[in-house]
Amino acid sequence: MLILQDITYIHPNRDLLFDELNLVVNNQDKIALIGNNGAGKSTLLKILAGNLHPSNGVVKTGSRPYYVPQLFGQFNDHSVASALQIEDKLKALKEILDGNVTDENLTLLDDDWAIEERCEEAFMHWKLDGLDLTQKLGTLSGGQKTKVFLAGINIHRPGIVLLDEPSNHLDTLSRGILYNYIRSTSNTLMVVSHDRTLLNLLNTVYELGKHGITVYGGNYDFYAEQKTLQSNALNQDLKNKEKALRKAKETERESLERQQKLDARGKKKQEKAGLPTISMKTFKNNAEKSTSRTKDVHAEKVGAISQELSQLRSVLPDIDKIKMDFDNSVLHKGKVLIAANEINFGYDGRQLWKPALNFQITSGERIAIKGLNGSGKTTLIKMILGELEPQSGTINRAGVKAIYIDQDYSLINDKLNVYEQAQEFNSGQLQEHEIKIRLNRFLFTKPYWDKPCRALSGGEKMRLMLCSLTISNQAPDLIVLDEPTNNLDIQNIEILTAAINEYQGTLLVVSHDEYFLKQINVEHSIVIG
Repeated sequence: MLILQDITYIHPNRDLLFDELNLVVNNQDKIALIGNNGAGKSTLLKILAGNLHPSNGVVKTGSRPYYVPQLFGQFNDHSVASALQIEDKLKALKEILDGNVTDENLTLLDDDWAIEERCEEAFMHWKLDGLDLTQKLGTLSGGQKTKVFLAGINIHRPGIVLLDEPSNHLDTLSRGILYNYIRSTSNTLMVVSHDRTLLNLLNTVYELGKHGITVYGGNYDFYAEQKTLQSNALNQDLKNKEKALRKAKETERESLERQQKLDARGKKKQEKAGLPTISMKTFKNNAEKSTSRTKDVHAEKVGAISQELSQLRSVLPDIDKIKMDFDNSVLHKGKVLIAANEINFGYDGRQLWKPALNFQITSGERIAIKGLNGSGKTTLIKMILGELEPQSGTINRAGVKAIYIDQDYSLINDKLNVYEQAQEFNSGQLQEHEIKIRLNRFLFTKPYWDKPCRALSGGEKMRLMLCSLTISNQAPDLIVLDEPTNNLDIQNIEILTAAINEYQGTLLVVSHDEYFLKQINVEHSIVIG
């Protein structure tokens, strides 16, 4: 069981991250912890793991949780055994087997005589066969590092497991092993992830936001349905409030016009009656006071509705605020863009693909490139884009405008600020104020315009990239997306998904995220390996 009581965390720079959080996770619960980037999900997991101390409050756990972090750079100089915190136990076992049976070694081993066999079984399970426990973690790929820590679950056999973006860097095969673990385990789980397939395997969603934790009693699809209902209700409230504001302004105008007509009619009567000047002044003053009172009454009503409207707009999800405006590719559907015949490439005398690849890409298609890590997906992309030629076979490319978008959004120049980056894509058609309007559409308000691009998060870089593409005079004929969701939270994945679904050109995607591929309507795949 996990219990949080009044947990507050304040960053070292004194910024408050969250305040007085309370939650209870019961034994064998499987919890998805979601929230926007910066909400504090990873920090909360570290607090639950005991790796970080809260500024205030109490954490209670039935047993010590096993924690799989999102980032592993801090372990690069550690051996695999050290990173898994089993180095001392393995060393004690070796010394005991060599005849050095001391109380210290027996205490360290703690009767765990099967530790080596369990390590071997765990590594085999996670497709890390033959991994050396003395090997430095820094020599492994991102996917291998993740699998080392996931193998630690099998080795340590904890009751509580905390996972921070566990499917990052995993290929389709390894994700399948992870999904099977989540389905079958009796461990208590809390998982931070943007992988919607994984999130649908968990039975409760905890959303961490500005006002604490909101619990949704179902998987991610159930959560998404509830959020859609809330969003629809909010948008309807907005429409009703906007209608009420227009009506209030119309009533205000009509009332003032009516008051002015009455005042004008009364003034004519007074003039015809030949009343003295002092009486005329009194009438004028009374008329002005009456008009002022009318203005005040209506201004108060219009102001109240305007304030309510602003409050509603402030809680509108970001995806509903963004305005997409993509031009269509000028190419007609069905034009052959890429034709590959028996292409292959080799490294160190070894051919990448068996058999060699044959495929055709036509204008308007949506295609996924699928293969295990190390199967040559990046090499294939370079061939398609003309940056690399096959060592055997032929590839014919039509002259098309192509954009390559990687997971780090390298199209964004870190040396520029936000406005300068947007201007880089301006063909001269848009004036400064028009570019700033586009930036606002993608949530880059005035305080952002001078912000350096290097200070942007992954999600912000993605939005700036989308904004830049709308500023460009002509949409690309071909967009190549290389693991575009790896560094994004769910909200920004939804923004990217909405943008891609508006794009009418040709799409080529490398991704292990099947949920994302389904959402963007990928039609078929090029499978390599």
